[in-house]
Amino acid sequence: MFHDILQRQTEDARAHLLHAPVLAAIPEGRFNLESYSYFLSQAYHHVKHTVPLMMACGARLPARLEWMREALVEYIRDEYGHQEWILNDLEALGADVDAVRHGQPDLPIEMMVAWLYDAIARGNPVSFFGMVHVLEGTSIALATPLGEQVQKTLALPKQAFSYLYSHGALDQDHYQFFTGLINRIEADDDRQAVIHASRVIYRLYGDMLHAVPVAGGAGQRRGGAHERVA
Repeated sequence: MFHDILQRQTEDARAHLLHAPVLAAIPEGRFNLESYSYFLSQAYHHVKHTVPLMMACGARLPARLEWMREALVEYIRDEYGHQEWILNDLEALGADVDAVRHGQPDLPIEMMVAWLYDAIARGNPVSFFGMVHVLEGTSIALATPLGEQVQKTLALPKQAFSYLYSHGALDQDHYQFFTGLINRIEADDDRQAVIHASRVIYRLYGDMLHAVPVAGGAGQRRGGAHERVA
């Protein structure tokens, strides 16, 4: 099955993400309000592009992948408007929601989104599913358990976790859907596009997680990874 091949060929790239200091900081109680606000603000700036990226992908798919375009229609319905959930969570934290809405992401997320648009437009539109593989696979593994730990550590209300809690459960269904879809990909060029995109997204999304500020020095903003794009 192609999904198994995809998992094997992206294992080293996935390790970069999983070694982000923030993932060790959460169970150690070194994840604070600044950490969570930063994570949510960066999430907003990629989640708001999920549906536009799906639309761009669907528009570029060739006729031989019409079955994939049909699947995207269903997926769009499920994903529409999720960026507003993130802003609601930030509001529950007392953050400046307008500043986030009208602001810019730091460099890893800026580059991740730009790379995906470019890969869809100039390369193979199936590259989009590399992002699905990374973000929903990561969400399944981490969103709900880490959300529960963060809520307990920071003593925050449940309404500050609508994005994390919903995506831990929702992405279980999405990832099963994704696995069935990805296993239907037969052309080697399409498979290689998904593998390459997954590796790129693991790196860039992992860079964002490495930049999440945590107490105790680990995960501090490093070099250019935390720069803003003017």
